Amino acid sequence: MHLYQNQNLKIYNSLSGEKELFKPIHEGHVGMYVCGPTVYSNVHLGNCRTFISFDLVYRYLKHLGFKVRYVRNITDVGHIVDDEDEGEDKIAKKARVEQIEPMEVVQKYSVDFHQIMELLNNHAPSIEPTATGHIIEQIEIIKQIIDNGYAYVSNGSVYFDVTKYNQAHNYGKLSGRNIEDMISNTRDLDGQSDKLNSLDFALWKNAEPQHIMRWPSPWGDGFPGWHLECTAMSTKYLGKHFDIHGGGMDLKFPHHECEIAQNEACTGETPVNYWMHANMLTLNGKKMAKSTGNNILPRELFTGANSVLSKAFSPSVARFFILQAHYRSILDFSDDAILASEKGYNRLMEAIGNLENIEPNSVSTLDIASWKQTCYDAMNDDFNSPILIAQLFEAVRFINLLREGKETITTTDLDLFKKAVHAFVFDVLGLQSEREAAGNSDKLDGVVNMLIGMRDEARANKDWGLSDEIRDKLLELGIQLKDGKEGTTFTI
Repeated sequence: MHLYQNQNLKIYNSLSGEKELFKPIHEGHVGMYVCGPTVYSNVHLGNCRTFISFDLVYRYLKHLGFKVRYVRNITDVGHIVDDEDEGEDKIAKKARVEQIEPMEVVQKYSVDFHQIMELLNNHAPSIEPTATGHIIEQIEIIKQIIDNGYAYVSNGSVYFDVTKYNQAHNYGKLSGRNIEDMISNTRDLDGQSDKLNSLDFALWKNAEPQHIMRWPSPWGDGFPGWHLECTAMSTKYLGKHFDIHGGGMDLKFPHHECEIAQNEACTGETPVNYWMHANMLTLNGKKMAKSTGNNILPRELFTGANSVLSKAFSPSVARFFILQAHYRSILDFSDDAILASEKGYNRLMEAIGNLENIEPNSVSTLDIASWKQTCYDAMNDDFNSPILIAQLFEAVRFINLLREGKETITTTDLDLFKKAVHAFVFDVLGLQSEREAAGNSDKLDGVVNMLIGMRDEARANKDWGLSDEIRDKLLELGIQLKDGKEGTTFTI
């Protein structure tokens, strides 16, 4: 019997605004899609919070015994600056600024994203599709939407007809917006646009002659609209009707609203049963923004190379800090807050270490089974990680009482207790002990030092090409070599 058969998991559904009992479409199987990064810059801490939140969901569903297909995409084309249909593609703009190919931008920041996710101990998704790898699927969906009468071609671009769609469906049902209010609040385009209505959004954009990223289509050379990409990739791998769709709160409108509209216009079906949205991360009480300097990148947090924090913090402490707040609440990041989290994390890890030295007794004075169920109750209540962490600190109190001889535990209960603590701390919350994290760091040090040795040998043989290649490849991975009198050192 699987655990999920004995646990009643409830998920807050953004579509209904209520917590609903989770019932997958197919018994024992879950299909989950999460909007991944647009890879035009280093992943920021707010994005990391979203991906940690859904890693928690993924881990808990697997812990319950579900077979989960977790799809998280890479947006490598089509995301227009300021999330509007007019303007420049974010990746193309970065390529122009840096004077490199767009796919060099994509590669550089995809590598960075994966490294940060690994440091934060996020599981890789089951499938990680790219938008550029699914152009054909997107074109086919556009054809179907046009055939169904919900899109129109205008000067080589294709736009979704929101007004026509709203006559048969409900545009705004996810975000709770009223279409009349939206129309009155949008600026009058004075006939300057190819759109019939200001709310209409692009399914396919005609590429200007100077536009680098372009593909042939029935409507001319162009590139897909941002919203369409997720519709194509989610339905290809999860079907036209699946269980969970997640993303940051900022994606609810227009991105997710448009996804629902596209799916319904194409298939006639509502695509997703449970919509989940993770809330934002602020810094010192203000919105994180590169433009104002109120921003910190994950690597700056891990190395201490920033002007915001008093010291460096490990990825596990950062993960613990994020999980101490519920995924739907706003979380403020500050030096004081993460220092407090570090103390809590250290207390938890110290107690887990002490648990290994507890001696069993013939009598249990603690009700371990009831405590364990309170941990499940927390996670079953819309993945309430802060309540779970509170229960784990109750376990820390138990461990200290056992060490002091003020409580006793049988061999059977001790085994149950250890397994439950390890399952919730390491498997569900995805935390790592500093020793485990250090072990991974030691392996990395060993590999980099081996490459430094190979580079030294290449330089001795005057093989400058190989020497430069090793240095440049490491730099692409975020590892910078520094040559000095004492030899070569590196920083990450």
